[in-house]
Amino acid sequence: MQGILAGIITSIDVIGLYVLMPNVRYRFFLSVWTAALHMLFPLLGFELGHFLVHFLLEWGQWISSILLFCMGLHLLLFSRKDEKVTISPILLAVTASLDAFSVSVSFGMLHLEEAVFIISAGVSALICSYGSLVIASRSQVLLGNKLQIITGVFLIIMSVLAIRQ
Repeated sequence: MQGILAGIITSIDVIGLYVLMPNVRYRFFLSVWTAALHMLFPLLGFELGHFLVHFLLEWGQWISSILLFCMGLHLLLFSRKDEKVTISPILLAVTASLDAFSVSVSFGMLHLEEAVFIISAGVSALICSYGSLVIASRSQVLLGNKLQIITGVFLIIMSVLAIRQ
């Protein structure tokens, strides 16, 4: 049960990022790509964690936290501008999945069941990303940049919580 819950929690940040992308053409492809990365990165994390435990435990959460903070700050700073900065959806999926790598090292040390966590993270990422992309395409007109501000604040809070672990 812990592995399933951990996989779901690891995938929730995808919602905050993808709900801001209303014009994604291939939603299902991006969702599958994100799910695959949410499975690949933890697999790499579990495997490499055996060799790099001390380094990644010390620096992994800082890197993840800094990335989340920068994305949140970027969203807040550009929420008032009418122009939208675009990022490749494939690169965004990689960025959204990086935290699963550092988290999986910690879970590996806790002897969490690897296969259950990886499958849970992948399925959760697929559901969260596809659902967010569908919501974004329908609600962008209603919520406008308020959604971007909420997501920016959410990512900054997640970055602070990642540091405090």
